[in-house]
Amino acid sequence: MKLIDIVQLTEMINEGVYDPGIFKAIFLAGGPGSGKSFVANELLGIPKGGFSKMDMSFAPSGVKLVNSDPEFEYFLKKVGVDPSDLGSLSDEEFHQLTEPEDSPRKKAKRIKDAKEKLYTKGRLGLLIDGTGDDYAKIKKKNLELKKLGYDTYMIYINTTLEIAQQRNAQRDRKLPEKMVEKIWKDVQKNLGKFQSLFKGNFRIIDNSEKRVAKRDPKAGLIVFPKSFYNTINKFIKSPVKSSVAKRWVQRQLDMKKKYGMSR
Repeated sequence: MKLIDIVQLTEMINEGVYDPGIFKAIFLAGGPGSGKSFVANELLGIPKGGFSKMDMSFAPSGVKLVNSDPEFEYFLKKVGVDPSDLGSLSDEEFHQLTEPEDSPRKKAKRIKDAKEKLYTKGRLGLLIDGTGDDYAKIKKKNLELKKLGYDTYMIYINTTLEIAQQRNAQRDRKLPEKMVEKIWKDVQKNLGKFQSLFKGNFRIIDNSEKRVAKRDPKAGLIVFPKSFYNTINKFIKSPVKSSVAKRWVQRQLDMKKKYGMSR
């Protein structure tokens, strides 16, 4: 990571105690072509396609995007691969771009992991964008965040396999059809497990059909039922609940007061 990136992240961490999404983590689950970027943009203000390469910006909701895709596309281009050609590569070619430790995918994930570590150090709000095909991985991450004092939530974005394949074919960065199908089936199998894991902090969005924006007198143009927006905003803005989180916030405030760093 560049020095300027580290400086920007450090400034975020120092402001963490005042962050609007402090101690909140939202998991996005949905396979390729499910429309996660659309939902993240509409409900949380995340720019479509994520933030630009190495961009440390965050959404109006206060959550920081945890996703390796922008960096993956950057490293693909660095080795002369057009992201839109991924779907037409052979299994061996795709493997070389995603599995070796020096591959574009592994490099991208290391950067994503480094940013996530710094975000959580400041207990900043998180939007963890993944497919949801690996239940054990999400269960482990959810437990780690809860131990830190985070409140967690999952938005599960559902589509038919047919729609997922159609949308994947239209994406700039296509995946092989058989991979889309495998991920879709794995995500479907995990639905009940996720419901049990997140309990009341779980929302399913059926995103199979194209949504048309409607005007709400107070909210303006919206594409989902107003209750969706209200539920997510209430979760993000609600006071921290965990005693671990409350102690951390108090320690940070005491330190800022002691060293003249009060806002």
